[in-house]
Amino acid sequence: MNHVIRAAKPGDLQSIYEMAKLTGGGFTNLPPDKKALRAKLERAEAGFASDKEYPSDELYLMVLEDMDSGEVRGTCQIFAQVGQRWPFYSYRIGTDSKHSEQLGRTFHAQVLMLSNDLNGASEVGGLFLHPAARAGGLGLLLARSRYLFIARHRARFSDRILAELRGVIDEAGGSPFWDGVAGKFFGMSFQEADQFNGIHGNQFIADLMPKHPVYIAMLPDSARSVIGVPHPSGRAAMRMLENEGFAFENYIDIFDGGPTMTARTDQVASIAGAQHVEVTGIAEGGEDALIANGRLGDFRCCFGRVGEGGTIDAEAARILGVGVGDEVNWIGR
Repeated sequence: MNHVIRAAKPGDLQSIYEMAKLTGGGFTNLPPDKKALRAKLERAEAGFASDKEYPSDELYLMVLEDMDSGEVRGTCQIFAQVGQRWPFYSYRIGTDSKHSEQLGRTFHAQVLMLSNDLNGASEVGGLFLHPAARAGGLGLLLARSRYLFIARHRARFSDRILAELRGVIDEAGGSPFWDGVAGKFFGMSFQEADQFNGIHGNQFIADLMPKHPVYIAMLPDSARSVIGVPHPSGRAAMRMLENEGFAFENYIDIFDGGPTMTARTDQVASIAGAQHVEVTGIAEGGEDALIANGRLGDFRCCFGRVGEGGTIDAEAARILGVGVGDEVNWIGR
């Protein structure tokens, strides 16, 4: 397949906007709003141009391009460090235990606690693949290319990394979790809050959300049943994250209740297993792999084959623009 992951450019705005309209809501990192998406592209352009070699408030936005047609067919994002512009909020599922001597019983109640525990972590997110391109492993290419980018620029990312999965959305585009929890305090629908968050950020959560714990037992069944449950379209993404070493550690999204997966950055399989080699030749055959080269805005990643001794196949060499003596990172497919 003739596809490449590359840094997004201002000229990709219309393509990204058209994909954003297909997400169906609940996709905060890809709002169907041109002004917000243009701001993201500008922020990403500044991130790729930055010379900071430490975790900071940088966004790296990349796209999947079909090199035969020139069409953009997917997008993904990496946030170098969340919680810098405004606090990063999650709900943490905890337990409140109480004991009654008179009854001789101990009661354990699950509660939702508003938390900033994940402030300072890096985040992988914003992954969307056009429905017409959902074949041939392109979702895997999008997802894992982010880890090769991190491996090539490790100093720019934190020691902890997270990924938020979209929660359950009903047929009307609403969120049972939002309706049962946060919607009680904000006077706006899930769609309105989600759109506002995608454009303006979530400072309004800090302004309006009660800080006391929410007892899960007091929520309606519709909200309780979706806590920590990914959207049906996100189940494959959850499995991919688990295969990389991410785990659900009782953090959920404050809007839709979807699971937040976390890992130690250096223990993510595609980061820990990324190999750095110098290209010794262009030859067919070898191990199926994801191959990446280039720094920051020149980063490129594609499927290819890597042979013993550091050879890569001709098609991958052409897509990446590399030859003998150039260096690449790769991971087995």
